[in-house]
Amino acid sequence: MSPPGTIIVIGASAGGVDALRTIVAALPRELDAALFVTLHIGAHKSELPWLLGRIGTLTASHAVDGEEIRAGHVFVAPPDHHMVVEPGRIVLTRGPRENMARPAIDPMFRSAARAYGQDVIGIVLTGGLNDGTAGLIEVKAQGGTTIVQNPANAYGSSMPQSAIDNVVVDHVEEIAALGPLLIRLVAAHHDSGGRAHRNQTSGDAQERGMTGQFTQHKPVAVTCPDCGGALRQSQLGSLTQFTCHIGHVYTIEVMMAAQFLAMERFIEQALRSLGERGELCRVMIDEIRSVDEGAANQWKAAEAEVRDRTAVLQGLLNRRWIHPAINGGVRPAEG
Repeated sequence: MSPPGTIIVIGASAGGVDALRTIVAALPRELDAALFVTLHIGAHKSELPWLLGRIGTLTASHAVDGEEIRAGHVFVAPPDHHMVVEPGRIVLTRGPRENMARPAIDPMFRSAARAYGQDVIGIVLTGGLNDGTAGLIEVKAQGGTTIVQNPANAYGSSMPQSAIDNVVVDHVEEIAALGPLLIRLVAAHHDSGGRAHRNQTSGDAQERGMTGQFTQHKPVAVTCPDCGGALRQSQLGSLTQFTCHIGHVYTIEVMMAAQFLAMERFIEQALRSLGERGELCRVMIDEIRSVDEGAANQWKAAEAEVRDRTAVLQGLLNRRWIHPAINGGVRPAEG
């Protein structure tokens, strides 16, 4: 097993399987690079390595914790784990979700950039919202090459468009052009003497769990949708991020979507509680109707009150909400 000359990290979400298959199908077996792929699959079973392995000449598998990095292989983030790239090896972690996702793209991009610097090629493909933008900023900052699928023809335009809006992107290409482009870039990097050996320190503490930075920033008056903890606000170039002391990370766009979903859940929980109260009121009416008509009437009034308040909450859920566009047309309720 030979170490790769180039580290290629690819992030995708909705529509990503077909896009990834197109790229991998165009790459030759002798490619002097290791590919790392994160697709937003959550904790669901994934057949992505099998799909990628049968479409081209490269081998593919779900990454294994501690596995050695090698050229000519596609390492896929397994379900419910972030894939962290360290010098010479892979680390898997069930650390806090980022942008509501685990596996998330940003930890993979960020760790690869800090471990391999200019030997990294970062690619953001189709998807909603903007996971991958912060990581691509890091790839660029460390001297790597940044590539984005043309959002005009992507299944999900928000992720690539966010990258274009916030990062100095080296290449914006149609999906069919990305395979040939990678072959040229890897060959040029090989000819220049580049070998994917960078920092020989272990990966960032942020990739493994808590950030350790919470006390350095004043908390904002917004709580984490995942754990309810206080959040700190930070700025990464033009990208606004929120991080809680546990380590959950959100861009402002994803934070808007997560907060909206949390608000809807709270309303639904309130509706459930009102339904339970209404049912208990009906039980009480049946229990005491023959004994105390006056008390039964009070329980009837309580049940009517439940119906009135339930109608108010149902109205809140059923009404159309305003979702203003943010940064290049990304809407906070988009998944």
